[in-house]
Amino acid sequence: MATASTVWPTELRLREGGRTLAVAFDNGERYELDAEYLRVESPSAEVQGHSPEQRRWVGGKKNVKIREISPVGNYAARIAFDDGHDTGIYSWETLRHLGMHRDEIWAHYLSNISARGMTR
Repeated sequence: MATASTVWPTELRLREGGRTLAVAFDNGERYELDAEYLRVESPSAEVQGHSPEQRRWVGGKKNVKIREISPVGNYAARIAFDDGHDTGIYSWETLRHLGMHRDEIWAHYLSNISARGMTR
């Protein structure tokens, strides 16, 4: 199995008017990542904090869309959302991780926002 550092994206394509990001890698892996999922799991310090204890749970993003994707060097993409959030830099490794572990990450997110009385 290829490691994240050896897998390279072959496609980043917005679909459904910015509601979905299609990501394909050179090892054949393909993922369809919802804008809401990418927004609430943004790797930005604004969402993730600087440690797990500082993690900020973000609700109310069910209808968010991706406004723009721009390259960051040759290792990542900056995703700008229509709610104004644009500080998340998604490395190829991060995008692959979010695709591979989507069900687990999403369930964890839903559980956490529910426990805080938040909605999507």
